[in-house]
Amino acid sequence: MQNQSPPARDAAPGLSRAPPNQDEIRAQLEHILCSHEFPKVGRSAAFLAYVTKEALAGRAERIKGYSIAIEVFKRREGFRQDDPVVRIEAGRLRRTLERYYLVAGQNDPIRIDIPKGGYAPSFVWNEEAPASSDDRLATLRQRFQKLMPFGLGAGIMLGVVIVALAVSAYLLPIRLGSTSQGFIEEGPTLVVAPFANLGDGPQAALYTAGLTEELLTALPRFKEIRVFGRETSKSLPSGVEASQLRGELGARFLLTGGVRVSGDRIRVTARLLDTDNDEILWSQTYDDDVKSGDLFNIQSDVANKVASAVAQPYGIMAQADVSNPPPDDLGAYACTLSFYGYRAELSATRHLDVRQCLESAVARYPSFATAWAMLSIIYLDEDRFRFNPNTNVSPPIDRSLRAARRAVQLDPDNTRAHQALMTALFFNQEVSKALHVGEQALATNPNDTELLGEFGTRVAMSGDWKRGAELLDRALALNPGGGYYHGTRALAAYMLHDDETAVIEIKQANLQRFPLFHAVAAVIYVNAGMMDDARREASSFNAMRPDFIPNVVAELKARNFRPADRARLIADIRKAGLAASDEVEASMLWRPEGSPVLVPR
Repeated sequence: MQNQSPPARDAAPGLSRAPPNQDEIRAQLEHILCSHEFPKVGRSAAFLAYVTKEALAGRAERIKGYSIAIEVFKRREGFRQDDPVVRIEAGRLRRTLERYYLVAGQNDPIRIDIPKGGYAPSFVWNEEAPASSDDRLATLRQRFQKLMPFGLGAGIMLGVVIVALAVSAYLLPIRLGSTSQGFIEEGPTLVVAPFANLGDGPQAALYTAGLTEELLTALPRFKEIRVFGRETSKSLPSGVEASQLRGELGARFLLTGGVRVSGDRIRVTARLLDTDNDEILWSQTYDDDVKSGDLFNIQSDVANKVASAVAQPYGIMAQADVSNPPPDDLGAYACTLSFYGYRAELSATRHLDVRQCLESAVARYPSFATAWAMLSIIYLDEDRFRFNPNTNVSPPIDRSLRAARRAVQLDPDNTRAHQALMTALFFNQEVSKALHVGEQALATNPNDTELLGEFGTRVAMSGDWKRGAELLDRALALNPGGGYYHGTRALAAYMLHDDETAVIEIKQANLQRFPLFHAVAAVIYVNAGMMDDARREASSFNAMRPDFIPNVVAELKARNFRPADRARLIADIRKAGLAASDEVEASMLWRPEGSPVLVPR
């Protein structure tokens, strides 16, 4: 059958041509499935065969995610819709068919597609398939040029049509790709295999099942990844091969492990594998004593630690994708990786690149909540860091707030969206609202180090340096590589008069391209008696942000520093060699011991 050709095209197709009949469609299906351009691994073949046969049997309206999960993926009757296995495979099948018709099937008579928004297939003659937007616009331009000699009015009318179609051509892919399920096709995908029970007795079995359940609760809170749901997990053996999952589910990562219970001791071993090559990317062992805590609290704690290590924004999965991006990445997920790269560096150059990438992403996928949240933070950095300010649009804080609120509206459970809203509110001088949003977000996902660090920074700068330091310590314990948060932790130590910690933390920040890093370093070195280092850092800061010192009071007020903290910072900035025109007035707001005095005007 593989060497046979499908039915030939009609020599002169017309719009009145009858649709393909069932025999012709079956022949086309067989031709696709036998083609060397159609993958022989995974469920794409079974998926396409099932939906085609159902449609031909007159049951197209019954083709739903649930029925596909039961019939193709052999899930049990209790399959839950929160498992994205069908949506992920549908996206893969759409791309496979598109690639097939661009290569081996470009001359096939019949085109079989799975339109977005559902799973029922469409069958059309290949020459009647919708033309690309470029083809349609080229045709209309030719007609416009022909009409112009016959009258400006006719040309203008067709010009309006061209513009309308151009807008439609631009918006159509946005609509098709704008649903949340559209983004399941992007970003790293993870399968959690049931952890192996290596112990004896009912307690071991209970702990093992509970740990897998806790992981499936903790991991999906990280919106940058996609986690296959409980039904997929339950259908796998504990010792499933990573390569099998790559072929059958297309999952990039496999989380697996084992639980051993011996007396009162519990040992959990967890491993993250790359399904491309079976490489172990990360492994960790956790030991606990049942006597020291409740069994359920122990398994919840272990699950949270594992989830943070592998799924957080700077975690193992993100690092693997940075060094080896997924081959089917369409660009939007790459923007999120670039955002975290920018956050680790905080340079104006990276800021501009990421802003352009994210603006393109939300234009193509306007329901991508995470991209809107990241764009909110990028917009805010135009103002607070003076990175690439765009003077042709509304003020950065207004754009930042709009983008953050859009993100929360699109996905109320998105941690990055709440982080963005918290930060935008804080710089809009709505401190109490900002901290309230932060508290709520932290309660939802206490293991997200990006949120922990940002919230700790806002708490500290609003005056609660002790609690802010504690939150930053938690973030850095989960993610020691967070340079920005080392810098903020150093500032908190400075404010708490812990000079030793301040020096240690600022040296770990390594943010040489970030202007404010040098200002914080300068005041820390002043207090530590390292005057040569202080003057060097102060000079670097002034060279990078010459506008800051002349407006130092306004800059510190914008960051919600309390008057006493502002006075201390300005005094130490002066000791480092930088004098501000406002410094005398600012330093008189509060005496060193904190008693207020009147400011002469």
